[in-house]
This record gives sequence, structure tokens and C-alpha cells, in this order.
Amino acid sequence: MTKYHKPEAKVIQELRDLAHKLRIDSINATNASNSGHPTSCASIAEIMSILFFHVMRYDLKNPRDPSHDRLILSKGHAAPVLYAAWAEAGLFPVSDLLNLRKVDSDLEGHPTPRLNFIDVGTGSLGQGLSIACGMSYVGKYYDKASYRTYCIIGDGESAEGSIWEAMNFASYYNLDNLCAIFDVNRLGQSEPALLQHRIDVYRKRAESFGFHAIVVDGHDVEELCKAFHEASVTKGKPTAIVAKTFKGKYFPDIEDLVEWHGKPLGAQAESVIQHLKTMIRNPNKTILQHPAPEAPLAPVLPQKRVKLSTPPAYKKGEKVATRLAYGTALAKIATDNDRVIGLDGDTKNSTFSDKIKKSFPDRYIECFIAEQNLVGVAIGAACRDRTIPFVSTFATFFTRAFDQIRMGAISQTNVNFVGSHCGVSIGEDGPSQMALEDIAMFRAVPGSTIFYPSDAVSAERAVEIAANTKGICFIRTSRPNTAILYDNDEPFAVGQGKVLRSSNNDKLLIIGAGVTLYEALDAAAELQSKYNINARVIDPFTVKPLDSELIISNAGQCGGKILTVEDHYPEGGLGEAVMSVVAEHSNITVKKLAVNAMPRSGPPNVLLDMFGISAKNIVKNAVNWV
Repeated sequence: MTKYHKPEAKVIQELRDLAHKLRIDSINATNASNSGHPTSCASIAEIMSILFFHVMRYDLKNPRDPSHDRLILSKGHAAPVLYAAWAEAGLFPVSDLLNLRKVDSDLEGHPTPRLNFIDVGTGSLGQGLSIACGMSYVGKYYDKASYRTYCIIGDGESAEGSIWEAMNFASYYNLDNLCAIFDVNRLGQSEPALLQHRIDVYRKRAESFGFHAIVVDGHDVEELCKAFHEASVTKGKPTAIVAKTFKGKYFPDIEDLVEWHGKPLGAQAESVIQHLKTMIRNPNKTILQHPAPEAPLAPVLPQKRVKLSTPPAYKKGEKVATRLAYGTALAKIATDNDRVIGLDGDTKNSTFSDKIKKSFPDRYIECFIAEQNLVGVAIGAACRDRTIPFVSTFATFFTRAFDQIRMGAISQTNVNFVGSHCGVSIGEDGPSQMALEDIAMFRAVPGSTIFYPSDAVSAERAVEIAANTKGICFIRTSRPNTAILYDNDEPFAVGQGKVLRSSNNDKLLIIGAGVTLYEALDAAAELQSKYNINARVIDPFTVKPLDSELIISNAGQCGGKILTVEDHYPEGGLGEAVMSVVAEHSNITVKKLAVNAMPRSGPPNVLLDMFGISAKNIVKNAVNWV
């Protein structure tokens, strides 16, 4: 172990002074906005002072330099003290802090990447450590660089199970470049936190999860300096610094009182500030400097378009599940680009993400059955454009991680989600395994792109396109084998659908996707042969965005009647997406076929028929309508 050298007394005092300056800055900022959490800032003032002026390596000219340390403020409501630390370091004027929470300022109530020194949005509690794990994993195993990741966690949010999912992950993968800092300030929002100041319980829990645990007085600068040094030289396991702190520390008549959560100090601000100023020994600008980065540095990554290493190679009519084509395509783009990675939650032999593991074992991350952490790790891995993550599991299991996905959008993340086993077409596994809400969920995510490939060719191209698409992408794959519809060289693009069947005398436009596209094609053939009704069929390829021009123009050529059919609940799915794009066209009418009742176990074809989305049901509805 590298010997610890205690900082000089002058340095210790300056770090104390800086902590008080950060407290004053936080009070002034929250008072100016008449909202915020100054007491939550006060409990981590010494931690922030030491991180920014003694421990962390960062570049004011390029705060997201890939070779520099990362800091995740999981307790995002303490944003003012984070902003204050950057301001006191010289990134921007301290006076700008008075713009906190103003509509024309990016110093929002909780951190977001609108600011160039923020990697991810935080504030929905319990998510920061998973993101930090993703960053640390990339640093240790892909970048092989010296940068470290620090995550400040509130004691209240440690009640979230996702924190412990992340701790399990961190110790399993020996993330010794990760330091979790628990701010145990005793108080939650409305009452004392679960464990209050039972510090030994925090220590034992951290140790039981495989962390090197260090208990400190979170307001003692010397103890904190020594703890951060010990964390930096601990090998083979992550470190948890358990800091006993007090909410509103050094705020007279406010410290450690429960009713002061989320309140500016108002009329008491001036007296508290004057008290803090008496504790500052050197009121002048600090001379402290933060450390420079150390070798090895993160490699510079080439910016190039991701491609399939070889084009799709299928025969028309051959039956291949789109989930299998996903696995094939993932391995192909990984061959083309060594920063493509796959993550899964112990479903890799069903989603076929195991194909990347077989081809590139070091580019696959098993996150086990902990979907919230799975998503958080992927968001962290994508930060600073270090990897291109593809996250797969059964589509229905993404619902338990919706908050992480929602926060990913706020974080401006580029993560690709791939959900298999969608709809009643999965068959005998029953409703708990059937994704019937997933399209609605991902449609609600701002800036998302939703791919719904129907055959293996379009599935491979969806993977290729998603790898090059900004924002959150969702690829919905199916369990059943489906016939190849497209030539291997068929071009695909976001927001461009395909007309698969048409005539000059079509009376109805049918739109299906995945397994229901085949039901639509079978129904169209039967309508023509048995009832002399010509129906046109469209494959949308992407549900968000839809090819609105294609749909509207073809609907007009088909008498203004559209029938949508989907293996999804009616709320928020394909049908409602189509209705949205034609809403202003009074000459177009849409009828939806969707899964309208709670499904059950059974053979896929039986369930498609039972729940109204089979070819037989399409024909029945078309004949009655047309």
C-alpha cells in the first residue's frame, strides 16, 4: 500500500475554508431562487471540498475529458453545492450561482447534461451508483485507464433496492476504481431516515456486499483525506466511504432538524452566513489546485459509422426469429467496431445476446437478474461516448426499469434497448412474460426511436441503424420464427415504412408489425381470394417515428380506411401511433385490433386467434367494415 502523507496544516485549513464557502454559495443560490436544498448541501460540503481541491483529476477546459475522473451526485437535490464546487474551481463565475433554478439558466434544480460538466441527470434517487458502475467497468476493462469514479449517495436513497443491485455488481466485477460515498446525515425528507446514524450497520452491509468499507466523520477534513487515499490504493474491490454527517451542518438553530429539508433559509440566511464567515480563516481565493491526470490515459476513439461486418444472408421464405437475427447482427457490428458491447440480465440464451459473448467474451457484461442496475450500468457505459451499448432482456422486464430509462432520456444517453418475447405470440409462458405495454412505454420517452422489425433482414438492419442513432432506441423482437420477406440488400431507414402488398383497387389499408404483419398478409390474400376485396399491407419498420407520408398517401388510395393489428395492448401501441399521424385527416378512419383482455398460456396461434389479432379476425373485421 502506498504510504499516506498527511496534508500540511495549511492545506487542511484551506479545505475547511472551502467547505464553508460552498455552504455560503449554496445558501445564496437557494435563497435567490427561493427554493432548493441548502441543508442537504451542507452535509456534504467537506466531501465536495476535498474531492474538487485535493482528490479528483479534471480539466476545466474540457470537463468531460475521457481521461479524467467522474463524479456522480446521486443525491441530485444537493445540486447547488456541486455547482458551487465547479464555480469555486473556476469553471464559471460564482455570481452565476444566483441564477439557480431560473428558466433561462442551465443550473437546474437537479443536475442534467445541459451543463458541460454533468455526465448524467440525477435526482430520481437510487440510480447514481449503477451509472457509476458502468463508468468504472469501462474504465477498468475497456479504457484500461487510471481515471476513477466517485458517487455520492444519500442515506435516504440507500433504501432503494437499485443501490444494492449496484453494490452487488461492483464487487462481483472487482471495480476497485469505484468509490461510493454514503452521506449518512440521518434525516430524510419528512422524517428521520431508515437507519438514522447507525453507522455500523452501513459498514457491515457494505462489507457484506464485498466493499472495502471506511467509516469517517464526514465533517473531519483530515479523516476524509486519509479515507480517499485509502480508497485509491485499495485493490481488488470497490470502496465505500461511510460518512457520518449532519444535515445543515454549522447552520445555527437549523442543524439536524427534520423540518428544514428542501427549504431555503429565508430570513435566517444572513445570520447563518455571518456565522460561517467567522469560521473561515483565509477569506481570500484559495490557492489549492486539483491533481493532474495520471497515465494510463483513456485511448482516443475514432468516430466512424457502425456497420454490419457482412450483409444479411438469408433466403426468401426461410424462417428465422427476429430475436436470433438481433444476436447475429450484434456480433456483426461488434466485429466492425470494438466499442460495441452487449449487456443482458441472464436471458442471453433467449435474446441471443450470447452471440456477442461467444464472439467477443470481453465485450459482454452479464448483469444478472437486476434490470434496474442493468439499465443504469448501460447508461454509465455510454457516457463520454466510450461505448455503444446494446441492452437486452425480455421486453416486459424493461417495465421495472422504466424510471432508469426515463432518466436516461434526461441524461441525453445513447443506449439501445432490445426487448424479446413480445406479445401473446410467445405462447405457453403466459402473461407474466408477455410484453404488451412496451411500445407504449418507449413511445412516451422523449426523443426515442422504436424499431419493430418483422423479418431477419430488417432486424439486422435495425441493429445497424440503432447503433448510429442518437438518443434511446428500442428494438422489439419476436420469439416465433418468421419468414424472410426482404431481399438481403433491401435499404431501410428510420421513419420509412414498406408497402408489401398493393393493387390499383384496394379498399382497405392494413398495418401490422412483427408477427401481425404476417397475419395481415395472410388476411389480405384470403380477402382477395374469398371475398374479392383488395387490401394493401404496410410494414412500418419504425413505430416511432412512423412514416406518416406513406400511411396518409396510401390510406387515401384505399378509401380512407386503415385497420391496424398489433400484438400489444390497445393503449399506446401501433394503432394509437397511427391514429396520431392521421388525426387531422377527416377523410381517414382507423380501426384497431389489439390484445383487449388479460392473456393466458396457450399455443401462439391459438392465442393470436383468441385475443383477436389473427388473420381470421382481420378478415372478419375487414368484411364487416368494407
